[in-house]
Amino acid sequence: MRQNVKRLVRSCLNQYQTRQCSSKVQRDSPFPTSDIKLNSDLCLKTSLSEPVVGLPPAIFSTPDSSASESRITTLSNGLRVASEKQFGNFCTVGVVIDAGSRYEVAYPSGVSHFLEKLAFSSSKSYGDREKILHSLEKHGGICDCQSTKDTFIYAASAESNGLNDVIRLIADVVLRPNITEEEVEFARQVVSYELENLNIQPNQDPILLELIHAAAWRDNTLGLPKLCPPENIDKINRHTLFTFLRSHFTPERIVLAGVGVEHEALVEAAQKYFVEEKPIWEENQSLGSRLEVDPSIAQYTGGLITQEKDLSDVSLGPTPMPELAHFVLGLESSSHRDDDFIAYCVLNMLMGGGGSFSAGGPGKGMYTRLYTQVLNRYHWMHNATAYNHAYGDSGVFCIHGASHPSQIADVASVITSQFVGMSRNLDVVDFERAKKQLQSMLLMNLEARPVVFEDLGRQVLFTGIRKRPEEFIQKIGAITKEDIYRVAKRLLASKPAIAALGNLKNLPEHRAIEEALLSKDGKISRRSRFTLF
Repeated sequence: MRQNVKRLVRSCLNQYQTRQCSSKVQRDSPFPTSDIKLNSDLCLKTSLSEPVVGLPPAIFSTPDSSASESRITTLSNGLRVASEKQFGNFCTVGVVIDAGSRYEVAYPSGVSHFLEKLAFSSSKSYGDREKILHSLEKHGGICDCQSTKDTFIYAASAESNGLNDVIRLIADVVLRPNITEEEVEFARQVVSYELENLNIQPNQDPILLELIHAAAWRDNTLGLPKLCPPENIDKINRHTLFTFLRSHFTPERIVLAGVGVEHEALVEAAQKYFVEEKPIWEENQSLGSRLEVDPSIAQYTGGLITQEKDLSDVSLGPTPMPELAHFVLGLESSSHRDDDFIAYCVLNMLMGGGGSFSAGGPGKGMYTRLYTQVLNRYHWMHNATAYNHAYGDSGVFCIHGASHPSQIADVASVITSQFVGMSRNLDVVDFERAKKQLQSMLLMNLEARPVVFEDLGRQVLFTGIRKRPEEFIQKIGAITKEDIYRVAKRLLASKPAIAALGNLKNLPEHRAIEEALLSKDGKISRRSRFTLF
């Protein structure tokens, strides 16, 4: 009891002294009472802009650009190894391969789709997928495989001290897969389910992506489908898959990239598992046959591809999606090696767009042209988004619009007028904002280690070097309004590629769209309607 009384008396004395000190500071200080603290009398006597007397001078860190420089080594078999240091205990490593659906001209379309689903299955050193995943889990790792029109990427992120084990695993699943008949049959089921799911889900973007590529490069290279056509599911077998692997997964077409690793350690692991250990098809000559790789350059054709489809019931329930018809208009742009590539990227950011229900700041596109001039003006437009798809030898710049089928003709007219308007009346504020947004997006994306890995692998694969982000920032800043006008006119000089999906009875004719792109206002005559007769 006596101790509690002492604590109470001591607490009261402390509070009294505190109030006395605070009141003295308040009387002597010119600052508001709310800004005063108990030790403010000392703080007011200390300058924030001059060094503190008696303390040693501060030592500040300086950025070392050489610490993050990319290093590239070519091994004896032609495989390239690229690395970049990065702070942290984790790394991202994998291979980027010059393969994909554009090289399937001599194969049933869908081989890349199958191989993507068969990735990280059983291999020579790993009996099944479970053993592969268990091996990665020992190092806190995850893995993934993605195929595009022109590349295959096998990658894993794990602790840096497990680099050797991760490289061994990636080399095994890429160069020494088993691809058993059971795994092929399972892949058939997965592909079938994926195709069925794509047809019933509200998001039709993957199908539209296939359609616009098929319209832009009809029956050649980039126009070949990435998704396996239903009629080819039973045609693709183990022999076909190994033939594709033997022909395209060769060392000179592969880049082994790593971010957050020591270059010497990566080269040593690559020598061990990619050079000294041979691919399974070299050890067993009966696995597939060797075919010449298609060297064709993408030939842009333009044209119209439509797919009539009932989308009235793709999203039922208490908050169903409205029935939509989709229209995509594309014009030939440039490859990512072209001098105008950066200008097209700025133009893409300037047009921007999105869905009518999107929310967010400038990064979400609220101040882009397709928002301010389309979505904010036409309430019946459900979507208006610009895309620029660039590859090693060609590209397509397109705008996707969606609305109720009864408004599809108006959607086409709005989009053609936006294409025509690109070549004039460019607001300076919008233009400068687009460049800043592109620069910030580039830098923010490169804060993610997997993005740096993919950027490193792709650049080394297609150009042999990796350009630093600072170079792209400088090039973006150097783009002028005249550059935008010039590339916009270059777009309008090409033949339109058109993809449409849904109820298309009100779709304008291809000829009417071409005429609108050549007119001054870009408007399509309402008398023009699509017909099969």
